[in-house]
Amino acid sequence: MTRRIAAAVAVTVLGAAGVAAVLTSSATAGPPPPESDLVAALSRDLGLTPDQVKSRLVREAKAARTDHDLKNHLGTSYAGSWLDKDATTLTVAVTSEAQIQAVKDAGATPKVVKRSQIQLDALKAKLDANKDVPAGVPAWYVDVTTNSVVVLARDLGNAKAFAKASGLDEADVRIEASNEDPRPLIDVIGGNAYYMNGGGRCSIGFSVNGGFVTAGHCGRTGQGTTQPTGTFAGSSFPGNDYGWVRVGAGNTMRGLVNRYPGTVPVAGSTDAPVGASVCRSGSTTQWRCGTIQQRNTSVTYPQGTVSGVVRTSACAEPGDSGGSWLSGDQAQGVTSGGSGNCSSGGTTYFQPVNEILQAYGLQLVTSGGTPTTPTSPTTTTSNPGQTTWQPGATYAIGSLVTYSGVGYRCLQGHTAQTGWEPPNVPALWERVG
Repeated sequence: MTRRIAAAVAVTVLGAAGVAAVLTSSATAGPPPPESDLVAALSRDLGLTPDQVKSRLVREAKAARTDHDLKNHLGTSYAGSWLDKDATTLTVAVTSEAQIQAVKDAGATPKVVKRSQIQLDALKAKLDANKDVPAGVPAWYVDVTTNSVVVLARDLGNAKAFAKASGLDEADVRIEASNEDPRPLIDVIGGNAYYMNGGGRCSIGFSVNGGFVTAGHCGRTGQGTTQPTGTFAGSSFPGNDYGWVRVGAGNTMRGLVNRYPGTVPVAGSTDAPVGASVCRSGSTTQWRCGTIQQRNTSVTYPQGTVSGVVRTSACAEPGDSGGSWLSGDQAQGVTSGGSGNCSSGGTTYFQPVNEILQAYGLQLVTSGGTPTTPTSPTTTTSNPGQTTWQPGATYAIGSLVTYSGVGYRCLQGHTAQTGWEPPNVPALWERVG
């Protein structure tokens, strides 16, 4: 990237407690077909080959249909169902021996038990109704495999007292020792605050596969974060001002940005031109807007020069660093630094998000919501409303294109690339003509 424009002004990176931060991120490549993602993930986590995974998915789908049909047929005699470890055998529990043959006829294995699913759910509902849950009782659930209600306990005495106070007899519940200590998990949303281990606050830019992008000056590679819990997997500052945080399991990446209040969807990362309106989200000054003044700017901070950033008329303050920049529903970048404040006005710079995605091989998480205009597609005259598919264009759900004279409808928002031609990726495109 050529970088011609230099900003000869004294500016500061925008972090709280002396830590810099910026916002926003985007993607240049859309998601791979979800089926391949699913097979790869199951293969990794279940220790199976891809072929074993595909066979298992077929068996699971068949079992789900069988279970659905039996549940409707058995009525109040139905007591739950479960698959064995290899998903080869579906067991269906019933409370009446008269229903055994019906289960066998459906291709499942019957098991006669004492309590129906309705009765088990009613027992658990008594626990749910007791709002005075003591310490050391992390969870409780219906266990259809043992036809009982289970209460997990770090403190066995408290768990027994909880069950008794809820109106359950000892025969109705099983107490199991557990070291679980649940905590709420976090939706990763652009513009929200996060904190660095050792002190300081910055703002989330955009959700990406495995975490979120933010400003590089917010943390060094290997530094930990909280809310959400994660670790800087990459960081570059000065020179650039970008980084990304890989978050812990259980946090959910969302294709959204906090508008304070409410959220706005992120549909792609098509660059907006100079003069376009742009809005930013940050955990200090929240939602602020301005216009893009110059691209390809070099700006000098006390820590050194950062090149290739975008200069804007929007304001920002410490703690907003790393936050999201949007033009419409298109991600533009993450907050780097600036001059002034949101009382008197100022100038703010953001690091383009597409450069971050390219640097680390990341994919932007999108909402798949609001349709966006593809990047410079060619409109066909023979089929109004459709455009000719081309690599580099950004397509939203519902977009119509033609390829080799055939029409296709977009099934998942993405930025097209060579190899993802519509007939080659049925997970992304549906033939309509």
